[in-house]
Amino acid sequence: MISLLQPTALKRVIFFIISDILISLFSLYSSYLLRFNFHIPDNFLDTFWFVFGVLTLLKISSMILFRVYKVVWRFFSLSDAKHIILSHILAYTLFAIFYHIFKDIINPFPRSIIVIDIFLSLIFIGALRISKRVIFESSSSKAIKPSILIGVNENTTHLIKSAFKGQSEYFPSAIISIDDTTTTNMYIHNVKVYDISDIATVVKKQDIKSAIITQDISKELLNSIVNSLNTLGIIEIKRVELLDFKTKVFKDISIEDLLAREPKDLDIDAISEFIKDRVVLITGAGGSIGSEIVRQCDRFGAKELILIDNSEFNLYQIGEDVPRAKLKLANILDVEIIREIFKRYSPSLVIHAAAYKHVPICEENITVAIQNNIIGSKNIIDLSIEFNVEKLVVVSTDKAVRPTNVMGATKRVVELYAQNVPSGDTEIVAVRFGNVLGSSGSVIPKFKKQLEEGGPITVTHPQITRYFMLIPEACQLVLQTATIAKGGELFVLDMGKPVKIVDLAKQMIRLYGKEGEVEIEFVGLRDGEKLYEELLLDDSEKETKYSSIFIAKPTLYEYQDLLNDIDNLLSSNEPIRALQKIVPEFSHK
Repeated sequence: MISLLQPTALKRVIFFIISDILISLFSLYSSYLLRFNFHIPDNFLDTFWFVFGVLTLLKISSMILFRVYKVVWRFFSLSDAKHIILSHILAYTLFAIFYHIFKDIINPFPRSIIVIDIFLSLIFIGALRISKRVIFESSSSKAIKPSILIGVNENTTHLIKSAFKGQSEYFPSAIISIDDTTTTNMYIHNVKVYDISDIATVVKKQDIKSAIITQDISKELLNSIVNSLNTLGIIEIKRVELLDFKTKVFKDISIEDLLAREPKDLDIDAISEFIKDRVVLITGAGGSIGSEIVRQCDRFGAKELILIDNSEFNLYQIGEDVPRAKLKLANILDVEIIREIFKRYSPSLVIHAAAYKHVPICEENITVAIQNNIIGSKNIIDLSIEFNVEKLVVVSTDKAVRPTNVMGATKRVVELYAQNVPSGDTEIVAVRFGNVLGSSGSVIPKFKKQLEEGGPITVTHPQITRYFMLIPEACQLVLQTATIAKGGELFVLDMGKPVKIVDLAKQMIRLYGKEGEVEIEFVGLRDGEKLYEELLLDDSEKETKYSSIFIAKPTLYEYQDLLNDIDNLLSSNEPIRALQKIVPEFSHK
């Protein structure tokens, strides 16, 4: 019994055809009543049923032709109303032609009935169609949003079914095919599929309010689609994300989605094989990069995870995410404490991510930056050699290339030390990459906060550019370098194309729907800040088997001379000049 009451497409079509027949009967009889001032002469009633039969047949056929019976009742839209009007125009035009040809059969018949009936029929049939939507919207806290689904896959089908069952506020008015031309002009559950080139026409014609991207697409195409939709006034753009392999949710398109560098050659199997069953020690484990590396190593089956950080709160947070990890609250400058950790756990892989990286703060605290970034790193490198660690990966930065600030210069010294220290059986490598999206202190969280506060967004310079990569991808590539490292290399990650920060700000304003409301304010370069970041000192680089990873030309530095120069740096009253002796390309600004 319950299954008989369950709505289906066939039952919906039958219901509306019967309803339209009854409405047509009512509207035609009402038209006769109005025409004859509610007293219909008997001779006109003689042809009534014949007129009704012909007119109703034409009307039902026209509505079938215009796919009126394919519309889900509570999702009736202006576009569907237009189809009803067009089907009526066609039906009554055909009836007028029929009347002209077979006048003798139909007479007596007042032609004014056609005019009266077309209006009554449109009103009553339209009222029936819109009634459920009016009731639904008045009783629902969520308004229906006409939407386009971008992509043709199983997610598309799932979303349409969910909407038709009342489980979603997004009504799929149209589908945009991205890469499958065979589906163009076809229908999926009565929703038409259009080519991506028709997206502007569809948005305007269907009065689209939102868009949902149902499949994975390239960053370039995603940017193009989002820009097109923003230009057309569509601000609410979502993507389908899979949670716990079953649950599909809508996520807003974020600036991270648009800027993400997507390396195509991540060798997950190689990383997993390398990390599995190893004792891994990670410094700076509570930071943006360090914490993600911890999660990755945990996911790839590390035997034991030793986490070192000097921030109790950061260490606590990553400990909550990875409960099995050993949490060591220590400063990398405390060499004896760090030595005890190495001695106790005997790690075979060390990933050194601890560093002070905020450029203006390092400029204000030069001595502390030198101590932490250089001496702290030197401690980790020396202890890794002392305890025969198999591999040590030192996380570096693009700011080490022709540095203009203390932070970049200190990281370059660390690169030099990692390349030239006698390492014995320990393979030591450094990995250099640019900004990671969403890391602490980065521009993305800052812009988000400024947008939420109503602006303005502050940008240092109209021409300033930066490289960007998602934290998970950057960390996986860092681990991937360890799988191919032989010792002494300086790896450089392919960061894609640099992005203008002002363009990033404009994009974020559009994504937040605040175009015209939030201004961009240029505040000038900060101390030590560069307009453009680089990843190589020169064009000399060596390819690896992975297209996203390169090896920079090594810089030779006599080890004893380097030690002496570092000692002189620590005791110097002019640390900038001492840094420039070690890093001649350091141009302090």
